[in-house]
Amino acid sequence: MSTHALPPVVDAATWERRLQELRVREKAATRELDAIAAERRRLPMVEMPDYTLEGEDGPVRLVDVFDGRSQLITYHHMWFAGKVWQCPGCTAFTSQFTRLEFLDDYDARFVVVTQGPIKEALAYKQRVGNRMTWYSTAGSSFGADVGAPPDGGFAVNVFLRDGDTVYRTWHTDGRGTEQLGHTFALIDILPYGRQEEWQDSPEGWPQSPTYTRWAASQDIAALYGPGSGRD
Repeated sequence: MSTHALPPVVDAATWERRLQELRVREKAATRELDAIAAERRRLPMVEMPDYTLEGEDGPVRLVDVFDGRSQLITYHHMWFAGKVWQCPGCTAFTSQFTRLEFLDDYDARFVVVTQGPIKEALAYKQRVGNRMTWYSTAGSSFGADVGAPPDGGFAVNVFLRDGDTVYRTWHTDGRGTEQLGHTFALIDILPYGRQEEWQDSPEGWPQSPTYTRWAASQDIAALYGPGSGRD
């Protein structure tokens, strides 16, 4: 017996009509996203200083983080000094990206940047089974200059390289990052959705306080870290 409210049951013709009514709005949203992407391609850009980050093999200039490509996406992972488990949202979000080689065909790269010291950052990467390439900006102002200061929030930035000159082309944070992952895209097509209290759902739908259904960093480590059978 179901413990939750259920959508109304209708005949196939009524269901198809309601689906097509919704499809009109979905198609309009798709076209609006296309228009936003077109505007994003027309944004101006700003030249960046010659930052030095820390990578697995030591200091690396920002221009060399591109690894020969012309475009770069950076996810700025929140970091809190002295904490064993870092931001669960960042940990879960970046755990989605395990096969990024397709970006090679678009002359692009996607990496993690964090304020944590590189040794600690790499240890955390291994602990939670993250597959991305990590860099530390602990020794430079890079993170703070692009919207991800120490003990601050997370962010996504996009850069374009022209020779040895790097330009910043786009930035987002907060829920603006959702479009980059598949997690919420999949959850949002489920009948019950995210099941969070802030969402507009029918009466009787299961709802919980925001974040309570999110995986903790420890959960991510158990699923994907050493000893999980997936490392």
